[in-house]
Amino acid sequence: MGAAPTVILGKRLADHWRSYEYCAVDVETTGLDLRKDEVISVGAVSISNGRFKGDGNLYAEIIPAQSPSPASIAIHGLRDVDLSKARAAHDVIPELIAHISGKYLIAHASWVEKAFLSHRLSKYGQRYPKDVIDTAALARFAGYAESDTGHEPSLEFLARKLNLPVYTPHHALGDAMTTAAVFVALSSRIEQKQLAEGGQTLSLQQLLRISKSNS
Repeated sequence: MGAAPTVILGKRLADHWRSYEYCAVDVETTGLDLRKDEVISVGAVSISNGRFKGDGNLYAEIIPAQSPSPASIAIHGLRDVDLSKARAAHDVIPELIAHISGKYLIAHASWVEKAFLSHRLSKYGQRYPKDVIDTAALARFAGYAESDTGHEPSLEFLARKLNLPVYTPHHALGDAMTTAAVFVALSSRIEQKQLAEGGQTLSLQQLLRISKSNS
């Protein structure tokens, strides 16, 4: 998985956003210190034709070199005993790479995924994609989150505001599913507003531009 190319499956970036393949990704970690903390679980949910899949998605727990911090356990609930049957990173990361290959990545507050996955991916000769769609940025653009608070809008808050289900908060697969649902809903509403104002349908190129300018 390198930086997303300008052509995927023969389609141009200017094509309708629903014509591309996406993958919503979420990670849970032992903490937020990049010098010592690690990924302990990862979830990845595929999106095709503007719909996310309820099956065939990826969830895996990873054995950490150190125990999760008490603060992180309070969030995701993964203790040492819960990770006793977790897999090694060298088993999980190649599976993640295969799962997201050829798809555009989606994440909520994507700096977290970038920070913790970049190093892991580099060990397998892969780069974290340059073009990632951040649902927090889309929410700010669409007016569902304040842009000047200094904080990322809560994923659960956005889902409820959009009348969407919240899938197992702070569980990597649950959050990836919620992110996928929020992405589809926000993209659809942005497009509806654009069409109502006399504009054209929404393209992937526009989504990437919106995400970058509102991150």
